[in-house]
Amino acid sequence: MPDRSTTGTQTNNADSFKTFLEGWMVRQEHYLDELLSAQQHCHDMQDEDIKELCSRMLAHYQEYYEAKSRIAQRDVFLAFSPTWLTSFERTFLWIAGFKPGIVFRIVTNSVLDMSEDQTQRMNRLLEETKLEERALNDELAKVHESVAGPTMLEAARRSGRLVGGEASEEETATATLRVALESVVANADSLRMRTAMKVVEILRPAQKVRFLAGAAQLQLRIRSWGLQRQEDERQESTIK
Repeated sequence: MPDRSTTGTQTNNADSFKTFLEGWMVRQEHYLDELLSAQQHCHDMQDEDIKELCSRMLAHYQEYYEAKSRIAQRDVFLAFSPTWLTSFERTFLWIAGFKPGIVFRIVTNSVLDMSEDQTQRMNRLLEETKLEERALNDELAKVHESVAGPTMLEAARRSGRLVGGEASEEETATATLRVALESVVANADSLRMRTAMKVVEILRPAQKVRFLAGAAQLQLRIRSWGLQRQEDERQESTIK
């Protein structure tokens, strides 16, 4: 039977992040408005002004990952099953977030004027990202495999987590699993942010605006569709 205090803590963590996300999404819409305006007036703007807007947008994403990191440290299992996302949004999840490679699809759809040099650099980055994604998939698979065998418990014993029989084997294994998953999520989030920043570095100022606008539009659109589906399902269940 689940411990009531644990269940209560999970609920508080989920509610806390849900509140943060709602405010963050509102700010995301405001940033999108700025990006779309800049996109229309790029030729009249100074490069420094465009860079400043892009820097603020990246800082906005950094704020999200810092908040998400705090949640993962409190309850990494919640990060893998985020109740603050709709079921539709959760279909896009890869290691508690979007797959880093999605940014290249956004580039393809939003930036149509890259030079040959930019294209080559982007392709190299894509291949590097795929390699890191595969490495993280392997890392997560090893964590899952260890849950089914004695490896997890033995690792916990070697690290001194099981002292004088104070913790049950189940508690010890769970604690070790939590640490392993926290590491995988942290590495995945790092890859997500690093990939986006490297993409931005390759692009010219006006291209950065189109890319970031495309990314914001995609996220807000997925969120909107998810909420609409959720509402439709709620109404259908009410009718039944």
